[in-house]
Amino acid sequence: MKKFQTYFVLLCAFLPLWFNSFAQTKPLILKQSSFKHYVDYFNTMETPNIEQAIPNAQSWNWMQKNIPLFECPQQNFEEIFYYRWWTLRKHIKKTEKGFVFTEFLVQRSYADKYNLISSGLGHHIYESRWLHDKKYMDDNLHVWYRGNNDKPMNKLRFYSGWNEDAIYNRYLVNADKKFVVNLLPDLETNYAAWEKERKSDNGLFWQFDVRDAMEETISGGRKEKNPRPSINSYMFGNAMALDKINLLIGNGRKGFEYRSKADSIKNLVQSKLWNNNHSFFEVRKEQGDTIANVKEEIGFIPWYFNMPDSNYSIAWKSLTDTKTFCAPFGITTADRSHPLFRTHGCCKCEWDGAVWPFATSQTLTAMANLLNNYKQNYVADSNYFSLLNTYVESQYYRGRPYIGEYLDEKTGYWLKGDEERSRYYNHSTFNDLIITGLVGLRPRADDVIEVNPLVPANKWDWFCLDNVLYHGKIVTIVWDKTGLKYKKGKGLSVWVNGKRVASSLVLKKLVVKCKKMNHIRNKST
Repeated sequence: MKKFQTYFVLLCAFLPLWFNSFAQTKPLILKQSSFKHYVDYFNTMETPNIEQAIPNAQSWNWMQKNIPLFECPQQNFEEIFYYRWWTLRKHIKKTEKGFVFTEFLVQRSYADKYNLISSGLGHHIYESRWLHDKKYMDDNLHVWYRGNNDKPMNKLRFYSGWNEDAIYNRYLVNADKKFVVNLLPDLETNYAAWEKERKSDNGLFWQFDVRDAMEETISGGRKEKNPRPSINSYMFGNAMALDKINLLIGNGRKGFEYRSKADSIKNLVQSKLWNNNHSFFEVRKEQGDTIANVKEEIGFIPWYFNMPDSNYSIAWKSLTDTKTFCAPFGITTADRSHPLFRTHGCCKCEWDGAVWPFATSQTLTAMANLLNNYKQNYVADSNYFSLLNTYVESQYYRGRPYIGEYLDEKTGYWLKGDEERSRYYNHSTFNDLIITGLVGLRPRADDVIEVNPLVPANKWDWFCLDNVLYHGKIVTIVWDKTGLKYKKGKGLSVWVNGKRVASSLVLKKLVVKCKKMNHIRNKST
């Protein structure tokens, strides 16, 4: 009898824990099996000739364990969402140092060890921060910063990067303070090296076009040391991130030093890189110290880091202008009305106007920041949706999902579409745009969940983002105009580990205060 009582006590103790764990790991609304057909189709599209850590045959099992779920009435949005997770998985490579993320599946002569290329590392971090298993990116960052006999890889700074910013923004999702604090000395060393290598006497950072991951532009060249909105925005974002990481450990003095560096960059960008005649941030020429007088898509990058003051938001008027940046198949990398637009030829990585997903995802991230953090009347959620919709439509080739290097702005033709190097090009984000922009989960450092969908009113009657691992909890965001689709009530609602914590009958910003979440157990990890 005593033995039975002991078993009964243990059962009573562990059954709630087991049930809680099961409830937390099971999606609230969407069923994973409902989306398996996408992966089955992707696996049959082409015969893979290069497979890395997770082959196609294991792709669905891996996705079930790692990715958020998304459902909406527009099938192409949904299909590309799962396609981009499927392609991201292709780039996870196992090395003796751990997992890494590649940019190309084929070996590139200019890559670092393990075929690593740093130009898209910021994109890799932003996109992969939503994977449930953080080991993949943890390993990748340790390799990049410590994989060369405990020193950085040789080509960490071969290209401009916003890695420190991305690493901090990853922390805003997974809340892993220990990881970012442990990496802080490496990040500070990297920032100091950038200052030594690329900071001009006037305080602005310069970069060659090609080392800015942008090859040949209208404003510069492969050998011109021009101060550019891109690298200066990156260094601003990196300094702000180092400020915030220092504050995590109570080092306010060191944080203030980085905030001062960021403030200095901001003032210089606004005074030296702003073209009053064009109302736009532009490249400043090394020769003659004059503005380049050409609008290029990199002029939107400052908002990726919430850098400019509000009065500079007038620049966004150009984004939706069909004579400037808005083309039938995407956002052009240069002003369509400029006489040197698309004059560099074709198919050699030109950045003189063709549409690059690398830049598109930067611009749309910046645009989401503008819509969330600024008061302005130049663009609206309808513009964001329209441009994101074009981005979705562009990610097809020969009628099948495809992501490559760059495409023609008028025809949508992928300019390296038949080349093996271009397939599955890991050089941009998409799913992060769905999560943080379209559905509107805005990562924060505190225990507040902020949701601000950029889906225009009356565009979709329903959508659901489910199984999002955020701050150790499973977050679900539901929009159901009539309440008939998901039968969880009418309107917009936010759920945490299966409990509804906020709702509205209309699409609008929802903010869940800490006190409403304290009673909700974290997901076991």
